[in-house]
Amino acid sequence: MNGTDQPLRDLYPFLHGGKKDPAAAMDALLDSARAKARHSVAEKRRFFADNAQPLVDMAVAVAGIYRDNKRVYTMGNGGSSCDAAHFAVEFQHPITAGRPALPAVNLCNDTAMISAVANDVGVDHVFARQIEAQAEAGDGLMGFSTSGNSENLLAAYARGREMGLVNLGLCGGNGGAMASSGLLDHCLVVATDSIHRVQEAHVACYHILWDLVHTLLSDDRGAAAAEKREEAA
Repeated sequence: MNGTDQPLRDLYPFLHGGKKDPAAAMDALLDSARAKARHSVAEKRRFFADNAQPLVDMAVAVAGIYRDNKRVYTMGNGGSSCDAAHFAVEFQHPITAGRPALPAVNLCNDTAMISAVANDVGVDHVFARQIEAQAEAGDGLMGFSTSGNSENLLAAYARGREMGLVNLGLCGGNGGAMASSGLLDHCLVVATDSIHRVQEAHVACYHILWDLVHTLLSDDRGAAAAEKREEAA
């Protein structure tokens, strides 16, 4: 055995006639869990420290979409498609009493449409084609991508820009093409290469975004009610 073999022997002792010590293995797992939790918290703290104002700006934009009686369309691939679904259901089915349901359409949901477009003209068109069919000027388009380089999101953003949509996005890493293309009106970047940490920050981000949007709309309703009372008086 040479020195370069030792790390593999430590990781996989059973391949070399040895066995892991159960207590040591459990300690290693506990250390790993704690380290990952610390990393997750640290990345979220950094993200919100750097992006508090951009997040509020995005909330103002989304509130404006709903104030104009428009809707938000969501999109993503893989795990990010789950974020697209989660975002949409938060707005359609608010869990806080007194907050109204708001229209949000998950473009990842229609498997017949997605598979038809992917088969006939290519995966890059699966979201853009749905936007062409359903959206109208003033609607919002919210995309999720851990890399920021998903071609089908970029194609949809390009079409959305042509149609007068408000393009919104959450991404990771260095932001990729989503951050640099100029196609997005609001783009928040979780600046880490860990896909898991990016997605964890995205969940926290759109939960806070949801709350901010409803707060803004609630303020509008309160102001409108006060104005009506003054007119009645």
